[in-house]
Amino acid sequence: MIHPTALVDPQARLGDGVQVGPFTIVHAGVELGAGTVVGSHCELGHPAAGGDAGPLRIGAGSLVRSHSVVYAGSTFGPGLQTGHRVTVREGVEAAEDLRIGTLCDLQGDTRLGRHVRLHSNVHLGRGSTLEEFVWVFPYVVLTNDPHPPSDGFHAGATLERFAVVATSAVVLPGVRVGEGSLVAAHALVREDVPAAAVCAGVPGRVRGAVERIPLGDGSGPAYPWRRHFHRGYPEDVVRGWIAEFERAGA
Repeated sequence: MIHPTALVDPQARLGDGVQVGPFTIVHAGVELGAGTVVGSHCELGHPAAGGDAGPLRIGAGSLVRSHSVVYAGSTFGPGLQTGHRVTVREGVEAAEDLRIGTLCDLQGDTRLGRHVRLHSNVHLGRGSTLEEFVWVFPYVVLTNDPHPPSDGFHAGATLERFAVVATSAVVLPGVRVGEGSLVAAHALVREDVPAAAVCAGVPGRVRGAVERIPLGDGSGPAYPWRRHFHRGYPEDVVRGWIAEFERAGA
């Protein structure tokens, strides 16, 4: 299951059924869980600039698409999926079922919860935290340097569970976007966003509650999105969401 042109270090650990595509490099210390598929021209376990960052661990059933570079010193739960030409630096800790879109750039020391979804061309500054079930859409930037360029204090942004950040929004250093909130497209988020709120504009301001936004077909409120959007999530998770809203009478 290893293409003849791939370079796999003897000290890498590959689980049962792992596939490695043409011209891919797998460095020493990389651990690939059973059933993982790695496309062509990838580099897994790229050495970190600061020296030994530790092993790279990718959980079972993952899919790393072509031309992706994942540095040493990160851990991914089962079911990781990347798009093409993804870059992930050292120090990332990700739970199960992380989806990273094409041309995303994760700058390291980042924490990602279960079932996080990153669309294409997302940049996560070093030290970002994304809790479970967060959605981040194309060209979003999470920053971490209050006075760039500097070697001083850095603070990553935090997106709490179920938060949604729409296309081309920018979240400034240390800002916290509350649970279930929506950051509108092209917003510049300079201050913390409360839970279940809409933040829009430049500079971003709270414009009201997310529950006031209707679905396009008029069938009900668009948020919380888990009331009506279930595609791609495990059955047990979806059952829990359905039960949650049935209890609430929603």
